[in-house]
Amino acid sequence: MPAPLPEFQRYQYAFTAHIRDPKVNHCPRGIDAQRMLIYRRLVYNNIESFLLSCFPVLRKVLGTRRWGRLVRAFLATHRSHSPFFRQIPDEFIQFLQSEGTLSGNFPEFALELAHYEWVELVLSTSIVAPEWDRIDAEGSLLEQRPALNPVFANLRYRWPVHYIGPRVRIKPAETFLLVFRDTSDAVRFTEINPFTSRLISLLETAEYTGQAALEIIATESRHPSLEAVLQGGLTVMQDLRARGALLGVLS
Repeated sequence: MPAPLPEFQRYQYAFTAHIRDPKVNHCPRGIDAQRMLIYRRLVYNNIESFLLSCFPVLRKVLGTRRWGRLVRAFLATHRSHSPFFRQIPDEFIQFLQSEGTLSGNFPEFALELAHYEWVELVLSTSIVAPEWDRIDAEGSLLEQRPALNPVFANLRYRWPVHYIGPRVRIKPAETFLLVFRDTSDAVRFTEINPFTSRLISLLETAEYTGQAALEIIATESRHPSLEAVLQGGLTVMQDLRARGALLGVLS
């Protein structure tokens, strides 16, 4: 059997347990209740401030009561794996993805909305940089391998998350979004279609030339004209390059 914890550690566990969930865990003996209230408020307010900076729309949509209930449940039940404040939103997403967290009277789109907002933080703080010495900005997007911006996300949702707001009524609709950080370090969101999403997915996961990727799409879709797919795909890739989602081709 493991040795019992020293008294001071038992006290620390009781202290932090009360801060996390005061309704379940009593205040440790010997601590003034008003002082403990200050500790509880400080911890809650600090956690909430990091979450509010990442999830402002989710907070507005849920309203004060449901948002507060969610933050308190996060504080009470989630066990974080990172000590860094910047990763509190990452931990919150993991918490929201836990089964049963968003049951009850939370909107069906709440998790996807939170993920959509979180992606902006992930991309804005990424330390990944393009390998510019391997990239030819003017190369052939069809004949060579297109170079994706390395700081990007190719997203697919069941809800049009980019339209959600406190007084906006929406219906489920399959939504494809491309998010990337441009050369000025601004995070850009753009709605794309399934064709573009599939093209980006192919370019991301394998060493395809632009034409090879488009030939796969033509086969998958059983399109009657390969030439039309190639021409349409080239137009899409040129637009992505102009926006900064494609940086050129790998040389």
